[in-house]
Amino acid sequence: MKIADIRANAYSMPFVSPAYPKGPYRFVNREFFIITYRTDPDLLRAVVPEPLTVKDPLVSFEFIRMPDSSGFGDYTESGQVISVIDQDGKPASYTHMMYLDDHAPIAGGRELWGFPKKLAKPQLSVASDTLLGTLDYGPVRVATGTMGFKYVPLDIAAEERKIAQTPCYLLKIIPHVDGTARICELVRYFSHSVKMHGAWTGPARLELFHHALAPIADLPVLEVVSAKHLVCDLTLELGEVAFDYLKI
Repeated sequence: MKIADIRANAYSMPFVSPAYPKGPYRFVNREFFIITYRTDPDLLRAVVPEPLTVKDPLVSFEFIRMPDSSGFGDYTESGQVISVIDQDGKPASYTHMMYLDDHAPIAGGRELWGFPKKLAKPQLSVASDTLLGTLDYGPVRVATGTMGFKYVPLDIAAEERKIAQTPCYLLKIIPHVDGTARICELVRYFSHSVKMHGAWTGPARLELFHHALAPIADLPVLEVVSAKHLVCDLTLELGEVAFDYLKI
């Protein structure tokens, strides 16, 4: 195998059979169950990386079903997204932790964007009149979310704009062969070509349980602020480096 061939064709591992294909990455009928809650502001500031800042101590716990994802297949994801202000003074989101059940999007999410993904078992389903989200880490339940199913419609156009216009941030870390950080960057990305099929809200509750390797309960639920159930199509853009921690 020639050096030129490696340079021309390398984008993921293993070289001869990459864990995921090249993008774009289009998601069809992507289903979100998002519960936004208020937490301890000091605990929140301790996990949000500068130059991002915290104004309101709000965390969104998300359960996401992705039945039709280009290159990634059919999978479910769950995790915590923090409301922040970015270095441009704009409202934004910072993804704190994510858990999912499919290797391809774990590998692609970590390598390309820097999504903080770990293997677990999230589920999103409808149980009679209740939208139900659960997250298990191994055999242990670490999160349960419930909402009344399609209680109140939301403004579809407004929800579509929120997804398309909100900058999203990730802390991407790739180690060197000696274990030190070779890449340590704040990555910004957007979603585009968003098509909202439905949006609803309703009464909701969220329970988080302590686990040593899935420490989502370290940001405790003090008050549930809102909840929504969204179904949409979108394309996940590749990111851009917003801040390089190794070039300070």
